Amino acid sequence: MKFNPIEFIEKKRDGGCHTKEEIQALVDSVMNSRLPDYQLAAWLMAVYFNGLDEEETMYLTKALANSGETIIYADNEKIIDKHSTGGVGDKTTLILIPLVAACGATISKLSGPGLGYTGGTVDKLESIPNMKIHLSEVQFRRQVENIGCAVSGHSAKLAPAEKKFYKLRDVTGTVPSIPLITSSIISKKLAGGAFGYLFDVKFGSGAFMRKESDARLLAESLVSISKKLGKKCIAVITNMEQPLGEFVGNSAEVYESIMVLSGSGPSDTRELCVTLGAYMLNMADICSTVEEGLLLCENALDNGSALAKFAELIKAQGGDPLIVFNPQSIFPSTKLVYEIKSDKKGYLSKLDAKLIGEGLRALGGGRQKQEDKIDSAVAIRLLAKVGSPIKNNETILKLYYNTQEQIDRAMPYLNICWNVSDRAEKNKLIIDYIK
Repeated sequence: MKFNPIEFIEKKRDGGCHTKEEIQALVDSVMNSRLPDYQLAAWLMAVYFNGLDEEETMYLTKALANSGETIIYADNEKIIDKHSTGGVGDKTTLILIPLVAACGATISKLSGPGLGYTGGTVDKLESIPNMKIHLSEVQFRRQVENIGCAVSGHSAKLAPAEKKFYKLRDVTGTVPSIPLITSSIISKKLAGGAFGYLFDVKFGSGAFMRKESDARLLAESLVSISKKLGKKCIAVITNMEQPLGEFVGNSAEVYESIMVLSGSGPSDTRELCVTLGAYMLNMADICSTVEEGLLLCENALDNGSALAKFAELIKAQGGDPLIVFNPQSIFPSTKLVYEIKSDKKGYLSKLDAKLIGEGLRALGGGRQKQEDKIDSAVAIRLLAKVGSPIKNNETILKLYYNTQEQIDRAMPYLNICWNVSDRAEKNKLIIDYIK
């Protein structure tokens, strides 16, 4: 069809709805470099204010997914993928990949690096010596077939139009649009070829969605569009007001993941991974009920099979598998350690995830720009969580760093990220499930 960008923009500006053909023409024009950035930006802003209905969102999702190469698996392979909307200390992917594979499911995971104060799975895995994160499509598929799991950085050939859209959304104030977020997330999943999706939609200070109500709207949109596209899916709404687990930092989060895979580790990290894993196993028809999936996941963590699968994954991607049996070798090996202590007794009432994430970035553990280099060894250890009783002079945070400059940059965030009060309730981690 002949595409008139001005009429297209005006239609959405005035609250109209686009046809499938119009949206496909938009994406084609972007990929053929016929549409100037200023016109795409104008349309994105119109969408930000007037939205897209479910049909439009589905059309955009499919057009973005089909803008490049796609990975195709046979339906009977029932490949499962997982997506988190991002958070601080969120190492669930590192645990879930070997966990669900050890239970008999097949999982393919395309992940990205972190940007800003939230960590990325790719960055965490790159702290394992010689670990290859960027696999070719052939290597990726072969590994999934051979050991039941693989993780790789996003291919530039998968959903390339989505990257063009996101790059412009990021600089035009149009990122917080639920239809655009939905199409961005699902288009990459669709191109990756999975049979079913699990979405971990977070809210709180350390999440993209600050309010539970916004997270719920996004979760409902993700599930609705995925089902329209014929995918099995579930969204889990989780709390990211405080960081997940005990450690924040790349190598430290690998260490914590190994602890959980060894049958120990922080209770909140284990609880979330077992729950998400159970739903993934149920989607893959490994178990008939979620309750059965919970038992399978618990057993895999406790009997060593999930840990052994992680070693197999690391070896398949060039890393040293012995690291899982000697986790101290990846524990933060910085020159300096600093402890932040409470000056009174009471209960920990605040542990602000965003401020802790910003503190880690100031230590060198995160990026301001995509090309920035990360110091994998720096870390923050959380010695207490919200609701914990605190004694006078008790350590709240332990910081691992290398230079005075790093700690000077980080302390303005970390001095104000916590608070002790006369009373405090523990945060509920898993809030709801959207099916």
